[in-house]
Amino acid sequence: MTIRPVRLFGDPVLTTIADPVTEFDKELRTLVRDLTETLRDQRGSGLAGPQVGVPLRVFVFDVDGVRGHLVNPVLEFPDDEEQLGPEGCLSIPGLYYDTRRRLHTIARGVDEHGRPAQVVGTEELARCLQHETDHLDGVLFLDRLDPATRRTAMRDIRVRLSPHPIRGLLR
Repeated sequence: MTIRPVRLFGDPVLTTIADPVTEFDKELRTLVRDLTETLRDQRGSGLAGPQVGVPLRVFVFDVDGVRGHLVNPVLEFPDDEEQLGPEGCLSIPGLYYDTRRRLHTIARGVDEHGRPAQVVGTEELARCLQHETDHLDGVLFLDRLDPATRRTAMRDIRVRLSPHPIRGLLR
């Protein structure tokens, strides 16, 4: 197992739609193990292939004792209930913003061997399943923010990621 570097905001792979997995081989199983190890190292809730530079539709998750992975996931929403709560991303480290998501989510896909798999999530697990599937679609959680919060987030990112000294700006 290898801990892989996590790609950061601005890397084009994060805004590119990932390719479906078509081969369920040793390479895929290695990717799932590496994603799991990297997620554990980063102490996150979920990690998708594109976040480590692999544009394939696979992600791992570890939320409230529920751990696993999904390949080629498709989401379903059993109702219209929503939640609003803090969300962050390993590709945008240290920044969290209230993000609106569905409260209940069913994620269907397959496992690393191509066998059918399903994860039913509520609250944090539902948030994670939606967040990671968004990564596979080239969508960042910033794209889900209301306009005012998005402006704040983009300003915070510029201040945090700028290699230049910031003069005259309050942090």
